[in-house]
Amino acid sequence: MYKLLSFDVYGTLINTSPINAKAFQLILKEAGASNVDPLAFYQFWESRNIVHYREPYRSYREIGGLSLEEAFKNFGVVGGTADLIERYFELFPDMQLYPDVLPTLEKLAGKYRLAVVSNIDDDLLEATRLYREFDLVCTAERAGGYKPDGTLFRYLIAHARVDVPEILHSGQSQFTDMVGGKPLGLTVCWINRRSIDLHPSVPAPDQIFPDIRSLLPLLGI
Repeated sequence: MYKLLSFDVYGTLINTSPINAKAFQLILKEAGASNVDPLAFYQFWESRNIVHYREPYRSYREIGGLSLEEAFKNFGVVGGTADLIERYFELFPDMQLYPDVLPTLEKLAGKYRLAVVSNIDDDLLEATRLYREFDLVCTAERAGGYKPDGTLFRYLIAHARVDVPEILHSGQSQFTDMVGGKPLGLTVCWINRRSIDLHPSVPAPDQIFPDIRSLLPLLGI
């Protein structure tokens, strides 16, 4: 039934949590605000990113800096500036794949075309060690837009060379992967590694799995 399998990258293939924690601790320390909870700060920053994804296109780097300024203001941090977001970007080469990723992709390669679909700039994706080539690379930079409003998924569909029902997308973010993909008719597997609840405003995924290894039985492997 499926011919192309697309994957979100950060949080789905890549375990971002350790680097997120390290980066935002560094950011808060340099801003003179080590007393601020880095997890709460990061979560607010990410929520502002999602808001900005729906606005006229800016690069992910620009959005990251803008959201950082907003997070500093929200948490009352007066010593922080937008350029401190570079501490986060500098750590992208240190991000690690989840252990199930490469073995699963190896089993899928050859049987399916594989794609990545990410709200990211090309240079940051290139700095991320994925340890394999993909048949199709879809970034926000290439699409000129992001997932939540469908721009990035329309780019995927336009370049997939298969019909929409032949695409299976897997991603971890309910507010970007499901919100952006389901209205376009894409089949979406929610990779819910953190076992969180689905928000009532989010379109229901077609499948829910704890990791991408769990895709194999669905695909008859």
